[in-house]
Amino acid sequence: MFASATASSTARADRSAGAAATDTADVPYLLEIINVSKSFPGVLALSNVQLRVRPGSVLALMGENGAGKSTLMKIIAGIYQPDDGELRLRGKPVSFDTPLAALQAGIAMIHQELNLMPHMSIAENIWIGREQLNGLHMIDHREMFRCTAALLERLRINLDPEELVGNLSIAERQMVEIAKAVSYDSDILIMDEPTSAITDKEVAHLFSIIADLKAQGKGIIYITHKMNEVFSIADEVAVFRDGAYIGLQRADSMDGDSLISMMVGRELTQLFPVREKPIGDLLMSVRNLRLDGVFQGVSFDLHAGEILGIAGLMGSGRTNIAETIFGITPSDGGDIQLDGVSVRISDPHLAIEKGFGLLTEDRKLSGLFPCLSVLENMEMAVLPHYAGGGFIQQKALRTLCEDMCKKLRVKTPSLEQCIDTLSGGNQQKALLARWLMTNPRVLILDEPTRGIDVGAKVEIYRLISYLASEGMAVIMISSELPEVLGMSDRVMVMHEGEMMGMLDRSEATQERVMHLASGHSVH
Repeated sequence: MFASATASSTARADRSAGAAATDTADVPYLLEIINVSKSFPGVLALSNVQLRVRPGSVLALMGENGAGKSTLMKIIAGIYQPDDGELRLRGKPVSFDTPLAALQAGIAMIHQELNLMPHMSIAENIWIGREQLNGLHMIDHREMFRCTAALLERLRINLDPEELVGNLSIAERQMVEIAKAVSYDSDILIMDEPTSAITDKEVAHLFSIIADLKAQGKGIIYITHKMNEVFSIADEVAVFRDGAYIGLQRADSMDGDSLISMMVGRELTQLFPVREKPIGDLLMSVRNLRLDGVFQGVSFDLHAGEILGIAGLMGSGRTNIAETIFGITPSDGGDIQLDGVSVRISDPHLAIEKGFGLLTEDRKLSGLFPCLSVLENMEMAVLPHYAGGGFIQQKALRTLCEDMCKKLRVKTPSLEQCIDTLSGGNQQKALLARWLMTNPRVLILDEPTRGIDVGAKVEIYRLISYLASEGMAVIMISSELPEVLGMSDRVMVMHEGEMMGMLDRSEATQERVMHLASGHSVH
């Protein structure tokens, strides 16, 4: 039977009380990683790395995708076991065979990819495995909802404990993941890209939660690719590169350029590439597109070789517009024209036939087939073109995938490698390859650089710029304003389902975009 939450809380309190004296007396570190190595078939993920986490501090762990950050965090959290090296918790050697063992020792992790169960309530997701039991040793749902409401209130998260997770936005699910991790009252909290799917307001909210945890003496390992976050909340910054430990510095002794140089081993002189070729002829026109109850009155033109950015806060309808154009949720009105001819796109298959490609917002939820290989993921959209007479032209298809892997510099031991083992940046490039193999005329990119490092971002920016210079029309949706402004020829701004304005590159500034995104007109 499951242990009650009350008993678990008491055990955590006893553990924390015992640890507190040790932390402040003889042991300056909550956690020490000493010469840890880890290999996978064909890949040396970590080579003699080290890390130290102090109580009451935030350690930012930085590095490009594939640097080994997530691998080390999974070792700390008991998901993987190291091949060599040692973990010390409060000065004592430890080994975790399971995530439960790490949790019981006081280590909780918020994973980069959300792991909630959509058909269960918020409360059931938070307390799964720790459900409150009544006198008959049955789950006490009333008490579980009460405890969840108290937790959410303490964290100032305005959600109903009884709401199904499947009804929540990605940003709301992220806040539930944060609440779940905090509910363990762990001494060490690992946050892997916790702000990748939340708004600026929610980021500020998270930072206030982190400040409270620091005041309680908790040690926080914070993984992010957003430089401004590092310098906002981190006390120390550790850098990994290619599975090796590069160094550690105090955050207030660094700047963005020095941090990037440590991460990538080189200077990135041009983050957003400059395109020389002029924009081409009108390719697509959208007039008064609407999806009832979600957005309305969306109108814009898109030219060959143009990058149109779509900006707006969470819930503004940005992703819904992309999904409607691609036929995932067919429109309730309006007109889409290609080359001056109206087209009715009722499903994604028709969209692909018409020359559209869509890189979705959440690669794990709606992009990847995580149990399949890199090859199987890449070929998914073009399989019908290589099938005939009951057979698949596997040799030709494999050659195409190999060529695309080389072009996009997808780092993988082989095409047979399970795509779930690749870094986030390489997964994203493999998904881009999937759509480029369809030769789209209009490529829709929803959060194309979410959760990937600055080096991989530069590669994707250059690829997008190259595709536009070759005549492809690109619609790019992003929550990162510098990205929208740096890449777009024009920026369309949305607010609560309404198109607030269209800004040319020369007049688009962060202030103007945010003004429109907040529902105000720009005069």
